[in-house]
Amino acid sequence: MTTLNHQALAGRRALVSGSTSGIGYAIAWALAEQGAAVVVNGRDAARTEAAVQRLQQAVPGASLHGVAADLATAAGADAVVRAAGEVDVLINNLGIYEQRAFADQTDDDWTRLFNANVMSGVRLTRSLLPAMKARGWGRVVFISSESGVNPPGDMLHYGVTKAAQIALARGLAETCVACGVTVNSVLPGPTLTEGAQAYLEGEAARAGTSVAEAQAQFFRNARPTSLIRRFIAPEEVAALVAHVCGPLSGAIHGAALRVEGGVVRNIL
Repeated sequence: MTTLNHQALAGRRALVSGSTSGIGYAIAWALAEQGAAVVVNGRDAARTEAAVQRLQQAVPGASLHGVAADLATAAGADAVVRAAGEVDVLINNLGIYEQRAFADQTDDDWTRLFNANVMSGVRLTRSLLPAMKARGWGRVVFISSESGVNPPGDMLHYGVTKAAQIALARGLAETCVACGVTVNSVLPGPTLTEGAQAYLEGEAARAGTSVAEAQAQFFRNARPTSLIRRFIAPEEVAALVAHVCGPLSGAIHGAALRVEGGVVRNIL
């Protein structure tokens, strides 16, 4: 019987896009702890190297490599693929967002979000998936969002890109039948990334209240259906992703897995 162990991904190589901070950084940490050699990616070389150094301190002895490139471009994706080498686990985490009314969202805004959130994953997966199939084992995970099934009116272009990721993951799974490779999407809810923390601190300063009250206000007004009424820790998302990438997850395939605190009220 196969059992869980803390080195479940020993001998595997993982690439996590957009992994210098937030959910991506937490995923890189979790995969490194599982024994995977991890390729860390960011747009800025200094931030990427700093993330690698922090991870090296957090997971002594881990095999870590940084590749700085802008995955919103085809050239950047090609550079990362060349530098990453043979990849067994691909986490398409890179994502950007902005709050803007639909009427104010320009064609350039839509194109920018699609290139970062959707096309980065298209390009990386298109390049790396064939070799996974040939080797008979692989894991591809798209980090989508509850916004993909519950599109926010003030970030409609973001929600549409997240819905596209869910569809893309399911469609790619249909091309991976009985080949040892799984493709899934993971849907986090509001997560306490560095950006979210800065947002809460800003809201608290503007209202002259505490960060805790700003968080409570956010869930009263913006996410009233949340069942946990708090921001999710990046490590909570990473724990699910690490499981999906492990040896006991072969039956999890073509799924959209929610880790969103009950914000989405439908049961399927």
